[in-house]
Amino acid sequence: MAQPPQPELRLDSDAGAVFVLESKGKWWHAGFHLTTAIVGPTILTLPYAFRGLGWILGFFCLTVMGCVTFYSYYLMSLVLDHCEKAGRRHIRFRELAADVLGSGWMFYFVIFIQTAINTGVGIGAILLAGECLQIMYSNLSPSGSLKLYEFIAMVTVVMIALSQIPTFHSLRHLNFASLVLSLGYTLLVVGACIHAGLSKNAPHKDYSLESSSSSRVFSAFTSISIIAAIFGNGILPEIQATLAPPATGKMFKGLLMCYSVILVTFYSASVSGYWAFGNKSNSNILKSLMPDDGPSLAPTIVIGLAVIFVLLQLLAIGLVYSQVAYEIMEKQSADVNQGMFSKRNLIPRLILRTLYVIFCGFMAAMLPFFGDINGVIGAIGFIPLDFVLPMLLYNMTFKPKTSSLIYWINLFIMVVFTSAGIMGAFSSIRKLVVDANKFKLFSSDVVD
Repeated sequence: MAQPPQPELRLDSDAGAVFVLESKGKWWHAGFHLTTAIVGPTILTLPYAFRGLGWILGFFCLTVMGCVTFYSYYLMSLVLDHCEKAGRRHIRFRELAADVLGSGWMFYFVIFIQTAINTGVGIGAILLAGECLQIMYSNLSPSGSLKLYEFIAMVTVVMIALSQIPTFHSLRHLNFASLVLSLGYTLLVVGACIHAGLSKNAPHKDYSLESSSSSRVFSAFTSISIIAAIFGNGILPEIQATLAPPATGKMFKGLLMCYSVILVTFYSASVSGYWAFGNKSNSNILKSLMPDDGPSLAPTIVIGLAVIFVLLQLLAIGLVYSQVAYEIMEKQSADVNQGMFSKRNLIPRLILRTLYVIFCGFMAAMLPFFGDINGVIGAIGFIPLDFVLPMLLYNMTFKPKTSSLIYWINLFIMVVFTSAGIMGAFSSIRKLVVDANKFKLFSSDVVD
C-alpha cells in the first residue's frame, strides 16, 4: 500500500517555507493576519444571511458559528503546538492532516479544498473590488459607459503588482491597516444603515421569511453556509507558520485579538443592516443603501468613504488568501540555494503569480455571483476544513477518553456540521443554478 506523504522536516531546503512562509512574526502579527483572513467585506453579506434566517435564528447561528470557530481554531493551534514539541513542526494544513491522520488521500483532500477556498476568495475579492469601483464611478458619472468587467480588469492589474510581495510575513503592516479599515467601514456602514432606517425614504421593514416551507429550509441552509464562509479561515496552519518558533501559546493571543474585532464588526453590521432593510437586504448592503430606483439612503460622503475602505482592504484579503498558491508555486519552481530576488527565482515568481491573478480576475469578470459563491465556498470548503477537521485532528492527536466531555463535544460538532455542510452544499448549488438564468457572461451586474 502506498505510504501517505510525510511532512517535510527539512524546511531549510524548502523554497515555499523559506521564501513565502518565513517564520519571523510576533503574536500580534498573527492577529493581524487572522483578522484579515476572517474580518472582511463579506460582513456586508450578513444582513442578507439574516433574511434567510430571521432575527432569532440569525443571532443563534451567528453566535454558535463564532463560538465553534474560535474553539476549532484553538484546538488546531494546540495540535500544531503538540506536533512542534514532538519535533514535527508543520507549516501547511495538508501536511498536518496527513501526519496526524496517517492518510495519503487526506493530504490531497485538504490541498483540493484549500485551493478551492483560496481561489474562490481571490475571485470574490477581485469581483467585489471591481464592484466598489463601479459604485464610485456610477455616482460620479451616472451615464458613463464603463462596465463591471473593465473595473475588474483595473483591480486585476493592481493585484498583479501587489502579488510580487514575496513573503507572508511582509504583509504584516498591510494587514494591520486592513484591521483598521474593517473597523472603519463597519462604523460607516452601521451609521449609514441607522440613517437609512430612520429617514423619510426608509424602506418598509418586513422581516417575514419566504412563504413556502421548502424555500425557507433552502434559504436557511444557504444562509448558514454564508455565515460559515464569513467565519471561515482555511489557512490557520500557514498563519501560525509565520510565527517565530516556538509558537506555543502565541496563536491564542492572536485569536483573542481577531475575535475582539469580530465581536464589534459582525454583530453591529448584521443587526443594523437587517433592521434597516429586512427581507429586502442585498447580498452587498452597500447596494441596499444605494437603490437603483430611488435616492441614496445615506450621505454620499459616508458611502464613498466606506467603499474606499472596502476597496483597500480587499487588496489585502486577496493577497492573504493567495499565499498558499504562491507557496506551492515557490516550492515547485524556486531554488532555495539562490537568493529570493535572484534572476533564477524572480522570473518564475513574476510569471506564475501574474498568471494566477489573471485567472482569478477573468473568472470574477465572467461569473459575477458574489452572494452565491460565498454560500458554495462555505458549504464545500470552510465547513469541512474549519468545523470538522480540527476536532478530528484533536481527538486523533490527544486521544481523549470516549467517556470525556471534550470527546463528545468534538464528535457532536463534527456530526452536526457535516450534516449542515451537506445540506448547505445542496441548497447553495441549487440557488446558483436558479440564479444562472438571471445573468449573462461578463454581466455588469452582480447577481444576488
